[in-house]
Amino acid sequence: MNGRTSGKEQQSPAFQQSTKDVFSAKSVAEIRAALADLQQKEATVTQKLDTLISAQKDLHRELGRLDLFRANLSTQAAKTRAISNGMLSEAASTANKISGSVKRLDLEQERVQETLTVVEQVRELKACVLGVSGSMGAPQDWETAAGYLSRASKIPDEVIDGAFAARVVPTAEVPDAPRVTLENASESLCGLFQREFDKAVKENDGSKITRFFKLFPLINRSEVGLDVYGRYVCQGIATRARANLNAGTGGNQAKDGYFYANALTRLFEHIAQIVDGHGGLVERHYGTGKMNRVIERLQNEADMQGGIILDTWSDERRIDRQMTDIKSYAFTFLVHSFLQAQRGNSGTPRSGSPAPGRNSEDEGVDMKEVDSLLGEMTMMLSKWSLYTRFITQKCKAGDDSPTTPAFLTNSTLMKKIQDRLLYPFNEMTTFFFRRSVEKAFQLDETPSDLNLNPRQPLKSTPPHVSSAIEDIMYILNKIVQQSLATSQVSVITTVVTTLARVMGSDFVGMEQRKMRDEHYPRPVVQDSLPPEATVVAFIVLVNNVDVATSYIKQIVSSRLDAGAQPSLAQLFPSPSESELVTATLQSFAANFTEKTTELLSDAIGVLFNNVMKPRLRRILLDSFRDIEYNLDPTSLSAMAESLGHDPHDLTSFQNIVSSRFSHNWGALTRPLARLMTESTCATLLNTTANYLSKLLEKRLWTYGGRVNQAGASRLEHDVNGIVKVVVSSGQKTNWKTREMFLRCAQICMVMNMDEEEWEELQKEGGVMEVADKLKPDERRRAREMLIED
Repeated sequence: MNGRTSGKEQQSPAFQQSTKDVFSAKSVAEIRAALADLQQKEATVTQKLDTLISAQKDLHRELGRLDLFRANLSTQAAKTRAISNGMLSEAASTANKISGSVKRLDLEQERVQETLTVVEQVRELKACVLGVSGSMGAPQDWETAAGYLSRASKIPDEVIDGAFAARVVPTAEVPDAPRVTLENASESLCGLFQREFDKAVKENDGSKITRFFKLFPLINRSEVGLDVYGRYVCQGIATRARANLNAGTGGNQAKDGYFYANALTRLFEHIAQIVDGHGGLVERHYGTGKMNRVIERLQNEADMQGGIILDTWSDERRIDRQMTDIKSYAFTFLVHSFLQAQRGNSGTPRSGSPAPGRNSEDEGVDMKEVDSLLGEMTMMLSKWSLYTRFITQKCKAGDDSPTTPAFLTNSTLMKKIQDRLLYPFNEMTTFFFRRSVEKAFQLDETPSDLNLNPRQPLKSTPPHVSSAIEDIMYILNKIVQQSLATSQVSVITTVVTTLARVMGSDFVGMEQRKMRDEHYPRPVVQDSLPPEATVVAFIVLVNNVDVATSYIKQIVSSRLDAGAQPSLAQLFPSPSESELVTATLQSFAANFTEKTTELLSDAIGVLFNNVMKPRLRRILLDSFRDIEYNLDPTSLSAMAESLGHDPHDLTSFQNIVSSRFSHNWGALTRPLARLMTESTCATLLNTTANYLSKLLEKRLWTYGGRVNQAGASRLEHDVNGIVKVVVSSGQKTNWKTREMFLRCAQICMVMNMDEEEWEELQKEGGVMEVADKLKPDERRRAREMLIED
């Protein structure tokens, strides 16, 4: 057993299966089959062995060839080593010597060339020294002397100060060292050019001024030249500025109009003309960017002259006194109005009357004077913005985005602009607008011909608002335009925030107080309608809020329009500033709209609850009065005759419900619609229609078990007629109102369907499509409303 097992373990895998079959064979046939399989595998292995043996001959032949190649390569390697150790080593040594010789030759040539260059430079230096000395002598040829100094400035300092130049350049006529000679000549010429330049300025000789101004860079005194030139142009600026300012003294010219604004404008324009006209000359002779030094000098003069103009303007216009009066103004009317409302006292003072204890209407503040000052400050700030953008553009470096230069940002004029213009402008604008709102409410008047009688024509044109709206919106638009015209982002953010605060607090608060305390449409007697005058006054207040919202949206959109002149991109060239201004204006309109929308929603709710709602149920009852939907043809003719219609022609009788409703609905809505704005009227009618649809639906359900087949058609016709009247009412057809009556329409539709049609819809699952507003139990209830004829 162990021996057999050991034999099986020593057999190859190819024979394991067959061997297993031999040992497991139980018959002669199985033994023969196993032996046949073994013979076939033996033949396969024998063939593979024969193939390997035949390939071995080729392998031995290739190995012999490789041995032959190896012997040949060894011979060649020995010869190569011999050549390398013999001929090539000598050639390499020779090449190395030649390379060293070439390098030494190149070095010598380089040194010779450097020596020749120094000699040439020293010769040039000597020519310049002698030329300067000769030109400054008897010929007094300043241009030639300056030219020699310019040529000498291009010679390296190590050559000028070298020992070789110190030995070669000095002569008996010019014994000093080259550096000393050049410096002395440059200093002498600089003083001479300054004297000649000042002399030409006194003589107002433009050609000589230009002549000597161009010579300073040649003698390496560019800074001096720019300084004397800056002093010259500043002198001209100061002279003209004083002349402009003195032109208005001693008379009324300085007190009236825009004298100081024009003086400041002329100052900026004069500086801009100098920068534009002389910049090319300076850049050409002094180098790129050198005009910035002159501009900085000009800004110093602008600080002085502009400061004088602003100080004189401030004193002449009594700005400090104006600011004191403005800050002490108490806004008595507005405060008193809101205090009365808080105390619940309906006895507020008349709109046109000053509050008790006031000495004068404006308490010492002249609104016309404030308006004039705002206009003058707007012009000054606008010109200042243009000036700063111009200077910034001229001082920008290369293709970089312009950045306001430090000398302008830190200038005294900038600080004075902020103190004398920006701060007063913001404070006066706040006062002017709030006082304008207060005054508009004090003098507020409502159109006198408004009424709720459709037969009585109106003389005033829509929108029917009080006078305060037009006054306030005119001032608001003016202030927005003034603020934008300054091109100052800080002004826009401050002023627009002020407008939002005043409109959201004072304006909306005053309108809300009047709605609540003065003209709330409540009935005098229970179950009656409010007085007509109260309803009219309340509608005017609603119109005021709606029109104010619309005006503000128009004002903002008109300024944001790309086609506006000037556009925001022109007023604020910087993209970041333009985006900030746009966002500020949009936020103002959005926030005000949010506040007024809430107030309008509440006000329209009051009109609906107190004016519309109490009459709707009565209108619906009257429309369906004496109408039955379960009559046979004979009874229907009798009912038509009892209601005054021809029993033989029921055409007019078929529209009796819609006719009644149209008459009563028009009597309810037309008086209000002709007074209200389009948007508020639409909102009120939508609210009313929504409530009416619920009343109509309740009435439809009451007809359950009281409608025959013919009556169902008439009922659906009547409902559609009512819906048509409601949709077409108001100032504009509102098709969305029809959606409020979809439940009513679907009740009638389900009720009128034939049994076969209804069953078909149920089978196909189309009931949800044609009656999606009704629940399953409501659809079932609508089907059960009909009675058998």
